Amino acid sequence: MARTLISLMGLLLLCCLAEAEYLKYKDPKQPLHVRVNDLVSRMTLEEKIGQMTQIERGVASAEVMKKYFIGSVLTGGGSAPARQASAEAWINMINDFQKGALSTRLGIPMIYGIDAVHGHNNVYNATIFPHNIGLGATRDPDLVKRIGAATALEVRATGIPYTFAPCIAVCRDPRWGRCYESYSEDPKIVQAMTELIPGLQGDIPAGSPKGVPYVAGKTKVAACAKHFVGDGGTINGVNENNTIIDRHGLLAIHMPAYYNSIIKGVSTVMVSYSSWNGIKMHANQELVTGFLKNTLQFRGFVITDWEGLDRITSPPHANYSYSVEVGIKAGIDMVMVPYNYIEFIDDLTFQVKNNIIPMSRIDDAVRRILRVKFVMGLFENPLADDSLVDQLGSQEHRELAREAVRKSLVLLKNGDSTGVPLLPLPKKTSKILPLPKKTSKILVAGSHADNLGYQCGGWTIEWQGLSGNDLTRGTTILNAIKNTVDQQTEVVYQENPDANFVKSNNFSYAIVVVGEHPYAETNGDSMNLNIADPGPNTITNVCGAVECVVVVISGRPVVIQPYLSYIDALVAAWLPGTEGQGVADVLFGDYDFTGKLPRTWFKTVDQLPMNVGDPHYDPLFPFGFGLTTKSRQTS
Repeated sequence: MARTLISLMGLLLLCCLAEAEYLKYKDPKQPLHVRVNDLVSRMTLEEKIGQMTQIERGVASAEVMKKYFIGSVLTGGGSAPARQASAEAWINMINDFQKGALSTRLGIPMIYGIDAVHGHNNVYNATIFPHNIGLGATRDPDLVKRIGAATALEVRATGIPYTFAPCIAVCRDPRWGRCYESYSEDPKIVQAMTELIPGLQGDIPAGSPKGVPYVAGKTKVAACAKHFVGDGGTINGVNENNTIIDRHGLLAIHMPAYYNSIIKGVSTVMVSYSSWNGIKMHANQELVTGFLKNTLQFRGFVITDWEGLDRITSPPHANYSYSVEVGIKAGIDMVMVPYNYIEFIDDLTFQVKNNIIPMSRIDDAVRRILRVKFVMGLFENPLADDSLVDQLGSQEHRELAREAVRKSLVLLKNGDSTGVPLLPLPKKTSKILPLPKKTSKILVAGSHADNLGYQCGGWTIEWQGLSGNDLTRGTTILNAIKNTVDQQTEVVYQENPDANFVKSNNFSYAIVVVGEHPYAETNGDSMNLNIADPGPNTITNVCGAVECVVVVISGRPVVIQPYLSYIDALVAAWLPGTEGQGVADVLFGDYDFTGKLPRTWFKTVDQLPMNVGDPHYDPLFPFGFGLTTKSRQTS
């Protein structure tokens, strides 16, 4: 009996050892392709389609992850575990989902994604950097890389390993509501700013195979180049519309930054809602599979935009099974469903079982998804911990954002035709010329001077952005001015003063901060590009009565020509984010103005679209324009 028991135990031990040896995909020492192939060979159709499914956190749970083998979860714009949720609350939620994924038969970890597009912008207390248009004005790829590294740390601080950034759109018409997500109208600047990718992911090792994704460990995140391709070239800047351009133009203007992104090892590419010459990009097999995957040899995974399959048809979701078929056949690997995941899973399962979509296409998608997960180290470190929580909104990152703000500011006008510059402003008003020497009072006015939400713009805490100062932690421009001026200088703030008030108060000068209200995507499409009311009235009332600097907070050039004669100095500050102190740093001469326009500033909207090099080019301020000042440090 004892001999029989020993034999049985030995047999069991051998079986266990064989099984452990057999699971090559769990061995990090195995080559990447061996791990991928081994795991795919073990997977059922149900498990494969689960990997291709990305759902929103609001419909996710450990039970859902386990039952449907869900491969990915995301946070939509403004979606959070709670209002002002802590880093620990994010980690706990994500780990709960992850434990559900790990409890499946094969234990494949899910990948959690979020739109961290100007810092970790959905999360309370995170550092909010300038939006991309401002970074384009810096002309500083190294700065952008450092911002990528800081963003990666803050995203990882909340347990998230994947961001849907960078947007490498080339915005060719500022009427587009996503123009602030574009670094420039010039593809060369957009190409240079793909340095965000090694910032987020880490520098790809020399000799790495082309197109294979790379993420350098637990302090880095997978990046996503978006939106493939031509999103910034739609007619009249209408969001999700049609980009009419020949193939040469598409490849010369809208495609170049994808070359750089792939060379730098970008993990994922998101497809654009827009069409190219009438063909929806989500259904464009020639470009997604033929060009991106085959010609450019991209080996990461291709993901839809939010409900991207639904929007293949008009109206959206009109024929979902058709959308699933043409989208998956086009080469899409992961689908941001994000809510009706059972319908997606059922439709795709039916189509594979009935040979409408070949299994080879499913296997290609799953291989790509697993490749990214293996490269990231998700199998070895699937659960987040709280070791990085102190990185969220750290002082070091806020100083970096402040530097970015300083470098993003573009000085468009400085003084009148007499040539006497107004900037940099003196901290003691008695020193400013030609203003009276003995006055000691300045006026700050405008709807955007004391509004952190307006300063940050869209994609901040909420998808469309917010108004007010309680959305997150930061410094408004008004507070930055108060922090900077001499203690003896009285700062008077009035949002929209009338001319009599301005004239009667003997101000030395005024700083007027006006611009656009926050928006995102289609809500930002604008045919007029006006400064939000009462901004124009504030400019005329204040600048008509006292020497003034106007600071424009906007995601793009806006109509300014009618007010230019009133304005003594004009600064484009874009959407600077939480660190408004960077604006005051430059206004008061602690640092130089160095920013250059990343976009052409039009005279009237009737001129649009108008980009540098166009035959009808007649701008108010040309692309690349930007006056400089000598700071007190360099003087």
